[in-house]
Amino acid sequence: MSMTNVSDEVFAALADPVRREILVRLSRGGPQTTGALTSRMGMTRQGASRHLATLESCGLITSRRHGRVILRELNPAPLRGTEAWIQSLANQWDERLERLKRQYE
Repeated sequence: MSMTNVSDEVFAALADPVRREILVRLSRGGPQTTGALTSRMGMTRQGASRHLATLESCGLITSRRHGRVILRELNPAPLRGTEAWIQSLANQWDERLERLKRQYE
């Protein structure tokens, strides 16, 4: 798998520990409001909005309105692309190490 199949935006979003924590909370708790999602994280409303916008722009979360409330939900599809890319790198290294091992047996 080439790197062109993997979004730089996803890796950039995952680089921030606050955004990773938001994704963990969504994966464990299902759809949540911004307040519920970012409570006890010690951030301003503007900071929370900025992190959520970053996650939404790269497709890691989606937002849907439920009456007056906006619910945020995890979208794991972009993670599958990064997982596949990382696995392809791991496979390449495993193959190289196996060839090296055979060379010295």
